[in-house]
Amino acid sequence: MAKEVAISKRAKISQAQQYLLLAVVGTSFLLGAAIVLINYFQKMIAFNSEVIAAEDASIKKYSDVIKGIGVCKKPSGDVYTNEELEKCTPDSIDVSAIPGTLRANIINNIAANESLNSVPKEADSACINPETNKNYTYKEMNELYNKAENSEELAKASTLIRVCSALRIIPDALPASKNEEALLSSLNKIFIISDWEPSSLRPTGDSNSSTQFGTNLNSISVQLQIEANTATTIRVLNNIERSIRDFNITSAKIEWGGDNVLNIQARANAYYTSKSSLAETTTTIKPGDTK
Repeated sequence: MAKEVAISKRAKISQAQQYLLLAVVGTSFLLGAAIVLINYFQKMIAFNSEVIAAEDASIKKYSDVIKGIGVCKKPSGDVYTNEELEKCTPDSIDVSAIPGTLRANIINNIAANESLNSVPKEADSACINPETNKNYTYKEMNELYNKAENSEELAKASTLIRVCSALRIIPDALPASKNEEALLSSLNKIFIISDWEPSSLRPTGDSNSSTQFGTNLNSISVQLQIEANTATTIRVLNNIERSIRDFNITSAKIEWGGDNVLNIQARANAYYTSKSSLAETTTTIKPGDTK
């Protein structure tokens, strides 16, 4: 009887040990799984935090560009909300609401530049003020801009300033593309004013970039031959010098001929800028642990 009781106790102890072992194994498995999941979620949280930070940086950069150009009014916070962008209509924004922006500087400073305005205007009926029957002054154009009551009137005033103010000079003084035909046309106008017809005028086909004034500055080379009496030759050179478009003579050969003839063979550079644009970049976020 005692032997049977001992055997029964050993069996119960053995069964209890098995249950305990299974409990330990199960607990270890759950603990290991919990540790793995915790590590996984920590990495996911860290990765998503990097993604959110990159998104916030992109939104900040876009907002800074919009603020710097003056496309929209200044946001209520550091960045524009979707509601503020949806309500933004560039043609209905008064310059006084976007001080210090590129747009405001162009309208208030360049368009009103007296030196640029001193360049004679071409005949353009759109620039005639019907009340005075004379060309609009910048003050008159600015008054129209400030008194505009809707987006249509504001857009019309903006176009008037762009076409009839000092801004009209910018494309002539420094074009935004390599246009050899326009270059020759500019020179031809100078020759007409000088009452002289060239015997030789052609672009060389050479084009170079310069970093002296910025990375977007480029040059077109042109060859010119002037053979006329001294007074005519000097008149042509003076008109080239007074031209709103810069012609930089890099080399010249001067010869005196008979009957007071002055022969000049010259090579000059005219300049233009490359178009500026905003470069869109892509940022790739990868988890720190590739496993």
